[in-house]
Amino acid sequence: MTKARGGIRGWSATRTKVQSRIRFTSLRLRLVVVFGLVALTAAVSASGIAYWLNREAVQSRAQDAALNDFERELQSHVSTLRPNPSQDQLRIAARKMADGGDRFGVLLIDEDPEGRTVSGSSTDNALNGFSLDDVPASLQKAVDKRQKITSGNQHPYHVYWQRVIDGDTPYLVGGAKMIGGGPTAYMRKSLEKEAEDLNSLAWSLGIATGLSLIGSALLAQAAATTVLKPVQRLGVAARRLGEGQLDTRLRVSGTDELADLSRTFNLAAESLEKKVDDMSAREEASRRFVADMSHELRTPLTAITAVTEVLEEELDAETGSVDPMIEPAVRLVVSETRRLNDLVENLMEVTRFDAGTARLVLDDVDIADQITACIDARAWLDAVDLDAERGIMANLDPRRLDVILANLIGNALKHGGSPVRVSVREEGEDLLIEVRDHGPGIPEDVLPHVFDRFYKASASRPRSEGSGLGLSIALVNAHIHGGSITAANSPEGGAVFTLRLPRDAAPLIAGERDGDQGDGGTQDTEGDGQ
Repeated sequence: MTKARGGIRGWSATRTKVQSRIRFTSLRLRLVVVFGLVALTAAVSASGIAYWLNREAVQSRAQDAALNDFERELQSHVSTLRPNPSQDQLRIAARKMADGGDRFGVLLIDEDPEGRTVSGSSTDNALNGFSLDDVPASLQKAVDKRQKITSGNQHPYHVYWQRVIDGDTPYLVGGAKMIGGGPTAYMRKSLEKEAEDLNSLAWSLGIATGLSLIGSALLAQAAATTVLKPVQRLGVAARRLGEGQLDTRLRVSGTDELADLSRTFNLAAESLEKKVDDMSAREEASRRFVADMSHELRTPLTAITAVTEVLEEELDAETGSVDPMIEPAVRLVVSETRRLNDLVENLMEVTRFDAGTARLVLDDVDIADQITACIDARAWLDAVDLDAERGIMANLDPRRLDVILANLIGNALKHGGSPVRVSVREEGEDLLIEVRDHGPGIPEDVLPHVFDRFYKASASRPRSEGSGLGLSIALVNAHIHGGSITAANSPEGGAVFTLRLPRDAAPLIAGERDGDQGDGGTQDTEGDGQ
């Protein structure tokens, strides 16, 4: 008799999948999660393979030992039985087989002399007894089936086995039929001890997997700190560079990619610092040139202005001493001299803005009185409607406020046409002064540029009376006060300039002394064209 152990699957395992969605909020978290997933995958794979190999080894060892004992005891005790044994004889033989084996139950089945099927079990306990009902039908069929004798198969019957689960306890059930006639024998061995050993192994592998996951998380944290620290330093350096600290540099150590990135950043910062220094030097030279030119022009302009005033008096004199042929030329000289004088004064004001030397001289003023004085001084009373209550007081620089109002109202009269309406209202701690004209409005493509220096809406009038600096100077004066000016078109027609100023500009004085006054170098790129 030989053994052909064709196993029929016993235990069935089930697996559950848990899916979780993690929102990555930082590179550090992503690194830790990736390290953890890699470590978890490796640990679970290693533990699964180790568990499977040990499980097969333990089960195969227990199975082989039990089947070898069963075959040996079957040869020792059943082969000596006479044909057609009684039930008692089968019971005695089964007990002898069980006593000699490795703690398994035995069931013998045969026919008695009368041809009836009799069986004998090694255990008569009703609770732990072993009967034919405990043997799977598939195993019974395999044991009873007579095999064809071939050159590769010398015996008609073989030993077959199957693993089954009864309740929560796994069992190994085997069977064989005596060759040449005799009883059919079945054995059943509990694999509970082996299952407990495998459960202990599974717990040990699970604990090892958890420890490896924790270790990988700590390792990932350390690696993330090592990798991200240079990145964090780069971020801090970039922010400082963006804040204007152009001498910011990174310490370079090593030869890896992060070191190359630090070197690249230092080269970029050095190049940027050099370019900014060059631009600052050129800008400072331009400012000095404009300032020097303006100062140099004031001396001859003073003499020319005096002469033009004399000529203007001669033109207005009743004697008419000026030759009528040259009167238009004299009036042109007078007009252009005034325009040149205004341009020089505006240029000098702009250079003060750019140099950051403009200062506020504050005084308590009545806004309505200030606007009235501005209009009256320029003979605009008939062309301007004022809507302002008296008694609205503000602590501002009267001279600079007069410059703002003169530019806004003069611009409205020049390009929008009368009547120009000036209204004043209070809004919290601010004053809002609106200057609205009744002209055609400002073209949409011109609106973004009305405060640009030397900008004029029409290229056909580059020699117009305006210098293109009026609205620019008005805006910078508003900025110095901590205010603003906006330009828009009214739905009812015409352009609307809105001046917003704080009612008290005193808190800005301390900032001006420190040079933090909203300098004209970055905010006074404006003009007066519309």
